[in-house]
Amino acid sequence: MQSALAAPSIHATVVLDRREPGPGIVILGLEAPELVALVKPGHFLMAIPPAGVAAATALGIYEADGSRISVMLIIVGSRTAELARLQPGDQLDVLAPLGNGFFLDDLPKRVAIVAGGVGLASVLLAAKTCVERGARAELLYGARTKAALVDVELFEGVGASVRCATDDGSRGYRGFVTDLLEQGKPPELIIACGPTPMLRATAGKAEHLGVAAQLSLEETFGCGVGACWGCVVPIDRASPRAPSFPAADIHERREHANARVCKEGPVFWAHELRW
Repeated sequence: MQSALAAPSIHATVVLDRREPGPGIVILGLEAPELVALVKPGHFLMAIPPAGVAAATALGIYEADGSRISVMLIIVGSRTAELARLQPGDQLDVLAPLGNGFFLDDLPKRVAIVAGGVGLASVLLAAKTCVERGARAELLYGARTKAALVDVELFEGVGASVRCATDDGSRGYRGFVTDLLEQGKPPELIIACGPTPMLRATAGKAEHLGVAAQLSLEETFGCGVGACWGCVVPIDRASPRAPSFPAADIHERREHANARVCKEGPVFWAHELRW
């Protein structure tokens, strides 16, 4: 069963805190009491740059507790640079909550959470929910170097165990984070968010292990609400996530449908993707 989605709306937030846990990485804490109650693990928001010149930026909702939510961003261009300059007391309008989140109603005993880069921001709430519902959650966290691995203590703080992988071997396993899925007792469910190559590898490992996997896809969104159809991915037409519009041409007999990552996703079952 998918996470229930509240109708998105504009929320006027205020920056409560700002920190830089790693090079080029900024986390903004926002006062958003009405939004906190609506957030489900895997939801994202569209942050509207205060200058109003650049387009809104999609960001995974990292934390949601009390009256505060937070977002993590990696500075890669003018839009993220503008957001990264915000300071406590500044105002930021966001459109949220957006997307369909992780399926966490019926959890097995062992859940592996695979994260790479800013994908970490989409899985902290999922890890917390897994632990609260009695599952053993383990974060498998990958980055290029030790310096790019951030906030491990937050995951340990919610009760998840952590194993790391780095390209250069500066911390943990040297190699791809997805290799960790085949080391030790296999999980009964995989949750993942990160760069597309990592997600493809995760899907392959899940198939090899015979384990179901939920992938939160990373994409550049034009609108974030499904209006522009600029972020489609092919999925099994029989999937409950497959959109009914546009209707299938009976003469094509295609077995896939184009789902919008921002609307039908960003979370999809790996075995339903036809990428």
